[in-house]
Formats: sequence, C-alpha cells, structure tokens
Amino acid sequence: MSKKKAFALRMNEEMLKAVEKWAADEFRSTNGQIEWMLMQYLKDHNRAPKKKVNPKEEK
Repeated sequence: MSKKKAFALRMNEEMLKAVEKWAADEFRSTNGQIEWMLMQYLKDHNRAPKKKVNPKEEK
C-alpha cells in the first residue's frame, strides 16, 4: 500500500455537505470519498498514477 500524506483542503460549506452526504450514501468516510472522487477524475483523464510493480509478484 502506498504511503499517505496529509494536507489541508479548504472548500465551501455547501460542497462539503454534498460530499459528506455522498460518502454516507456509499458507506465511505468523507476523506475516502474525496480520494475516490479524485482518483476517478484522474482515471477519466488518463492521469492516474502508474502502479508500482512488486518484485515478489512478478514470479
């Protein structure tokens, strides 16, 4: 699993409430929902990070 790095994110209250509602609907944390949303956007625009190959899994 990749290392996680914390940083502050500021957004308006209405947007945060919408994300929190969506997260609850999907049984995710708010943070998990934001990560999922960002990854979906990255994938949709061919900008997702490349997966690292684990040498143990190559065999």
